Amino acid sequence: MKEGMPPQASTQGALSGLFVNPAAQRRSDFQRACAGLFDGLRVADGAEQAATLLAQQPARVLVLDLERFEIGIDLPALGQLIAQRAGAPTLVLCPFTNARWLPALMAYGPLSYVITPLVPEHLSAAVAARLREGFAPPPAAGPVETELAALLAVRSEAQQALAEADDSIRFGERLCVALLGWPGVTHAAMFQLHDGTDLRLEAQHGKAGLDLGALLGRGERLLQSPLRHAFPGLLAAAGGETVLLDDVAKAGEAELAQALGAHGVQMVLGLPIPAAGPGAPRGSLCLLFEHGRAFSRAQLGVFDDLAQLAAFGLRMAELMRESEELLGRVTQLATLDALTGVANRRHGEFLLEQEIRRARRYRLPLALIAFDIDRFRNVNDAYGHPVGDMALRAVTDTARALLRSSDVLVRSGGEEFQVIAPHTSAIDGLKMAEKLRAAIEQTEIPGCDHVTVSLGVAQLGETENGDSLMVRVNAALARAKRAGRNCVELAMQ
Repeated sequence: MKEGMPPQASTQGALSGLFVNPAAQRRSDFQRACAGLFDGLRVADGAEQAATLLAQQPARVLVLDLERFEIGIDLPALGQLIAQRAGAPTLVLCPFTNARWLPALMAYGPLSYVITPLVPEHLSAAVAARLREGFAPPPAAGPVETELAALLAVRSEAQQALAEADDSIRFGERLCVALLGWPGVTHAAMFQLHDGTDLRLEAQHGKAGLDLGALLGRGERLLQSPLRHAFPGLLAAAGGETVLLDDVAKAGEAELAQALGAHGVQMVLGLPIPAAGPGAPRGSLCLLFEHGRAFSRAQLGVFDDLAQLAAFGLRMAELMRESEELLGRVTQLATLDALTGVANRRHGEFLLEQEIRRARRYRLPLALIAFDIDRFRNVNDAYGHPVGDMALRAVTDTARALLRSSDVLVRSGGEEFQVIAPHTSAIDGLKMAEKLRAAIEQTEIPGCDHVTVSLGVAQLGETENGDSLMVRVNAALARAKRAGRNCVELAMQ
């Protein structure tokens, strides 16, 4: 028996192998590192050549090195190689940046896998260990079933997190708590892409003292993080690939490996959260494990379910935001005047009734001021409606600048306005109206120089309703017009 060959091979016949990779240098490197593990090792540059060699002489072990293969192109052919072996040992060397290969190939048949890159001596040791496992009896079903039950419980808890899907941060936090139920997970995080360019750490939960935002150098704009090429959570969100770093040292970032190792993290899994259609992922889920381990097809399937569930939750949160924005827009259109941006007549009537009820309840004074622009029709006729619109906006802006935050400015007609002034007596209302009159008279309006306004003021009576109050204030406004305009009149009781 050759040195380095698994002991079980002697009882199973010659241990022949076939290594498949399109790069000549990769084939040469594998032969140098691992030829001693086999009685005979052949190499092939792709699935077609491998199928030909296997037809000529079967191999006990098929080794598929996925580096340089494209999953969208090569998956069916490589999968058929596994399917045609009817359960014979297949070993997959999978780059940590593209672990999406694993469940896809597992659909064709059983396999064992090693995450790369690995230096030659570590590759030889890993392959030897997998070969020994491949010839060992299968593990008892009990522990596997127990773990799968735990994973189903995680998925159930994650589904319950959808109750918080009206807010992406609360949803992310609850989902991270659920993910900690996965055996071996010590920390969980969710990253979300905002505005198509800004990746943000939305939520995290787990190991005390472990803050991924600090570890990655920032909590927002993570696509600019210096570790974006090495940390699985960032790689998955940026590239849309499942990233499985079963040994943190394989990322090639010594400081990252040291920082994670200080918190007892040995393996990191990044799962892209798919978008609703083509384009970049919505973000990623990131699971940090205490120890490196291999996953079965069923376990990888649960991971995929969790990523889909996260996508659903984030889409629900997005729809809730869009719904709220749409409701706000509809409310704005229904309550505000489109030209001036102040309350329209219908909303003004509603607000006046509210203030009347409040004034009655707390026995506070309430004043209503009505004013309109003098001879506004002449402005439109002489200068045109665009200048008239500018005049309306200028009057509105001047009035808003003088009013208190508690006052409400309403456009009640074409050139007619009202001011609802809580906590204001008739005397204070007269003073406010005079300030408005003087300020508007001095406001310069491009195209028509100046305009003036006439104003009426009324204080709410003890038993008066809104209709009666408006009748009295409009009567006062009419007297101001008859008095020569550009003046203020107080309504009669």
